[in-house]
Amino acid sequence: MIEQLSNFPENVVAIVCKGRVTKADYDAVLAPAVRDALEKHDKVRIYYEIAPDFSGFDPGAMWEDFRVGMEHLTRWERVALVTDVEWIKHTMQFFSFMMPGDMKAFPTAQADQARDWIVAQ
Repeated sequence: MIEQLSNFPENVVAIVCKGRVTKADYDAVLAPAVRDALEKHDKVRIYYEIAPDFSGFDPGAMWEDFRVGMEHLTRWERVALVTDVEWIKHTMQFFSFMMPGDMKAFPTAQADQARDWIVAQ
């Protein structure tokens, strides 16, 4: 499941992935949040946290994540990824060359630093 987090500026889409993540989660939570933020701001920041109980992405969810990211590629200002899942960190590093904005991975223990970084000017 994907849960939208509160207490972030409106130019930051902040989510946490818990348990099993499906395409329906992207359609119901992430895609509308991204659309709303992009209607109000030229550039948007993403805070993307993987919870300790995360058990994986369904194939449709992985495709949707890639599609959402690529569809708005030039509008990502900054992306903070919070995870201890190594394959997710490596995937972000692999695709980071395509991202025009800053991307940074944080271990779960540094979630507070990631939150500070994503909102910093």
